[in-house]
Amino acid sequence: MDPSKDLAAYGYGSVAWKERMESWKQRQEKLQTMKNEKGGKEWDDDGDNPDLPLMDEARQPLSRKLPISSSQINPYRMIIVIRLVVLGFFFHYRVMHPVNDAYALWLISVICEIWFGLSWILDQFPKWLPIDRETYLDRLSLRYEKEGQPSQLAPVDIFVSTVDPLKEPPLVMANTVLSILAVDYPVDKVSCYVSDDGAAMLTFEALSETSEFARKWVPFCKKFNIEPRAPEFYFAQKIDYLKDKVEASFVKERRAMKREYEEFKVRINALVAKAQKVPEEGWTMQDGTPWPGNNVRDHPGMIQVFLGQSGGHDSDGNELPRLVYVSREKRPGYNHHKKAGAMNALVSVIRIHLSWVSAVLTNAPYLLNLDCDHYFNNSKAIREAMCFMMDPLIGKRVCYVQFPQRFDGIDRHDRYANRNTVFFYINMKGLDGIQGPIYVGTGCVFRRLALYGYDAPKAKKPPTRTCNCLPKWCCCGCCCSGTKKKKKNTKPKTELKKRFLKKKDAGTPPPLEGIEEGIEGIETENPTPQHKLEKKFGQSSVFVALTMLEDGGTLKGTSPASLLKEAIHVISCGYEDKTEWGKEVGWIYGSITEDILTGFKMHCHGWRSIYCIPARPALKGSAPINLSDRLHQVLRWALGSIEIFLSRHCPLWYGYGGGLKWLERLSYINATVYPWTSIPLLAYCTLPAVCCLLTGKFITPELSNVASLWFLSLFICIFATSILEMRWSGVGIEEWWRNE
Repeated sequence: MDPSKDLAAYGYGSVAWKERMESWKQRQEKLQTMKNEKGGKEWDDDGDNPDLPLMDEARQPLSRKLPISSSQINPYRMIIVIRLVVLGFFFHYRVMHPVNDAYALWLISVICEIWFGLSWILDQFPKWLPIDRETYLDRLSLRYEKEGQPSQLAPVDIFVSTVDPLKEPPLVMANTVLSILAVDYPVDKVSCYVSDDGAAMLTFEALSETSEFARKWVPFCKKFNIEPRAPEFYFAQKIDYLKDKVEASFVKERRAMKREYEEFKVRINALVAKAQKVPEEGWTMQDGTPWPGNNVRDHPGMIQVFLGQSGGHDSDGNELPRLVYVSREKRPGYNHHKKAGAMNALVSVIRIHLSWVSAVLTNAPYLLNLDCDHYFNNSKAIREAMCFMMDPLIGKRVCYVQFPQRFDGIDRHDRYANRNTVFFYINMKGLDGIQGPIYVGTGCVFRRLALYGYDAPKAKKPPTRTCNCLPKWCCCGCCCSGTKKKKKNTKPKTELKKRFLKKKDAGTPPPLEGIEEGIEGIETENPTPQHKLEKKFGQSSVFVALTMLEDGGTLKGTSPASLLKEAIHVISCGYEDKTEWGKEVGWIYGSITEDILTGFKMHCHGWRSIYCIPARPALKGSAPINLSDRLHQVLRWALGSIEIFLSRHCPLWYGYGGGLKWLERLSYINATVYPWTSIPLLAYCTLPAVCCLLTGKFITPELSNVASLWFLSLFICIFATSILEMRWSGVGIEEWWRNE
């Protein structure tokens, strides 16, 4: 538009648009003034008002998708399609031109090539829709942490699992716990539970020492805002630690804290040295009684609160997050299901235990599980996850938020490919654009309802338009403005909420049709009989009642003694018998890679997951440092995938008719069949070469010009796909080649 001309020179449309914009701005300013005059009180926070002031930052989305640019992704997709066509012609040529002199070898080679083609399809097409994501931590704070009011951020339970303190050093576990206790999150909203599946007194004593050191370490971290908040890795950083530090006392306090940490390490090392020689009569506690876990395979359940019930304050008098030690019961003759069983024991005990610790605490609707060697490298990692979980637009359908795995101690060339860069930056981004990444076993924030085996809430679809008329905000008339409109639900939201709360108090489980902010037409399911809930969750009326509290809350009229008794009961060996734990509820049993199976079941229930990659890595862990450990890890993953493939949960035939999208199913099929590729790969590489060497016969006939063209085109497409894949993902050629 020419600024020298009057807008009327461009016609009625431009003038009308100017008038509408001025009217809209005046209305927005008026609404903002009304909100300021009321001080935010009696203001409709549901987001249904069409005249809502859009400049209010607290009402903006907490996250957004960042699609890959079309200049990068469209050529990639074109090459995939071309490669698929070329692959079809290649197979046509191979099948139509058999080698009669070596027919058996030719047939084996063609079968292997077809398997390789199918494997490529299973791996390639789940990468069709890769995306990035961005979070807005400032909006999260504006929305849920209003000045002068208690924080409205959701509580989070953090699980740390460990088994053998001699293989998983207590100092590593201590650093993980310290980084958890020092996270940038309201202290009354964080609870750390350490699951000791080996019932080791060394772990118990190390955790006691850690809780004492945390009283000094946590206030130091928060006062000077240091990163990372695991002391071993903070003091080992080779950076300028004075950067951005302006307080004169920092250097002095840092030196004092480093000395305190070194003394703490000496105490932990002394415990480890003492544990090397076990007394013949077993370990004894300070009061002279035998340690209950002297027999690792036969001991009662144990729960110990180190921080949270009394004395949970730091050296400055501020409250600390809760820290609890849990060791489930072990008895001979029971299948304890390794890590999956330990996680399910924690899910059960925490619901009851939180009510026991304090009458004012709420049961956390979210939980994060970590291996004992994964510490918080980013103190705001929980907030990053809450930007998705608590987002009013997408949060209700999210079952978990998965962080990528990062590792310390890897050599510069990463000779054993521990970083898994291609998987975490290509495959997982592709899955995030479909239904979400798979669960990789650690660094994952779960929605508790999804772990309980419920279906994802289904948002009511808006009514479809039946004509091609213009939108109602258009200044022109609508061709069907006189048509009869559907009758809307005129009941106020307060009445719907009252009906929902009434049903909830009557003893119903959490509604499977979740409540979305700004969505009308809420429906709840019929109440479930008590005996069915006990059959699903186990014979604990307290736990069953707590599962009904979707967004927190505690039971009234229960004593700490009765709650402690229930907590011990739910971690007993026989509690899960004849229930759905491990089948439909909690971590799923049946494979040593319980992570893939658990995430698969959630996606089959219609949930979606989110892949979160903060600018500063959220978590870091320890990777295998030698070839033997790395091969053992890869073998374990392969055996777990084979177990899933041979089970009833195989994605080839399980979960149809549910909420699993077909591209997501392809990724799970690929995750379970990839170990079988070793068989055709071995046959394809050895048999033809050996036969050619011994008999002089080859599996490929003489190539014509057309056949040579298909072979050449296939190789060009393979290289082009890899190059374009590295281009949109940002993965370097060295990382890609190492993965290959």
